[in-house]
Amino acid sequence: MGIDLEGNVDVDYPIISADSHIAEARNTYVDYIDPKWRDVAPRVEWTEERGDVYVIDGMKRTIDMGLIAAAGQKPEELKRSAAYEDLPRSSYDSTTRTADQDRDGVSAEVIYPSVGMVLCNHPDADYQKAAMDAYNRWITEYCSVDTDRLLAVGQTALRSVEEAIDDIEAMAEAGMRGVMMSGNPHTEFDFDDPRWDPFWQAAVGLKLPLSWHILTSRGQGRSRGPKANAFMTIIRANQDIMGTLVFGGVFERNPDLKVVCVEADAGWVPHYMYRMDHAYKRHRYWLPPSQELSKLPSEYFREHIYTTFQDDWVAFKMVNDVNHRRLLWANDFPHSDSTWPWSQELLDEHSAHLTPQQQRDILCNNSAELYDIDLTTLPVGGDRLATAAA
Repeated sequence: MGIDLEGNVDVDYPIISADSHIAEARNTYVDYIDPKWRDVAPRVEWTEERGDVYVIDGMKRTIDMGLIAAAGQKPEELKRSAAYEDLPRSSYDSTTRTADQDRDGVSAEVIYPSVGMVLCNHPDADYQKAAMDAYNRWITEYCSVDTDRLLAVGQTALRSVEEAIDDIEAMAEAGMRGVMMSGNPHTEFDFDDPRWDPFWQAAVGLKLPLSWHILTSRGQGRSRGPKANAFMTIIRANQDIMGTLVFGGVFERNPDLKVVCVEADAGWVPHYMYRMDHAYKRHRYWLPPSQELSKLPSEYFREHIYTTFQDDWVAFKMVNDVNHRRLLWANDFPHSDSTWPWSQELLDEHSAHLTPQQQRDILCNNSAELYDIDLTTLPVGGDRLATAAA
């Protein structure tokens, strides 16, 4: 790695996005779902006001495709309304995906759903299971064109511990690289309950990282004030889950478990770790009588929790206040928050102060280690890849 005469960071390794997405194709659910659910499967419908939207039976909310796949648009261009034909083709057609990766200087992507994020909040566990199974079939096929550069993350409805274990075993068999968890299991007990321990152990044994993405928890609450303020609320549910895992002793009981807090940024982590330690030192007797932690909460966070971020410049600034081996950069393609196709320009600015090792870890090594990525199969990323694709 070096810096050229124009101040651009020149890398000699792959750059991996730890959180990218797809815009589920028109047929993702209707063609891949169990036939008995086909009449009510999530589907695309045209509306005069909002263009193509995804409709999910049993949920009032429809999904505007205009913001799901708005990468590359200027702020003044962002709008909810869009037709599928106007979306970036690679967001639903994988045959063009690597070309768009190249344009952004990205060598590989860990790919999450979009409609599937909303499905995590569906109240009907059986419907959720059918739809998520359909998605897993579709995304496996989508990524099959290049399983080195397109790394699928599957979904499970979490109807029971036993079924969730079966689900992730099937994901591993299908070659998936990770599991996107719903923020709320359908069991009567939460993630901190020891009854979930067999699931955590199964994920460790299968080497499938477990992820919680923003906007996948029910009951996040309504924001106050202007609609823009809602943007500030969306990381809180993820913080709550991470706290549940730490204070609930999940990592104490499962010392090899690693999880990912996705798209909730990372600049808040130093203060959050301080706050957890403060709570434990002053109020640890609020924990259940049998709940023991042998370390400070911040120590569990530093070792067991990865956080992904895009243009969170604070995250780049505070690398020495956290475990930088748990920071994962991402471009969030093709969502409206995406840094595509300006990722290299952003990284030139935000990561220039990092040591070469810190930069390589955050942009490449951390994701490669977590997701067992063979770096020899990937092109070198960065400005050279983007320039060659231009």
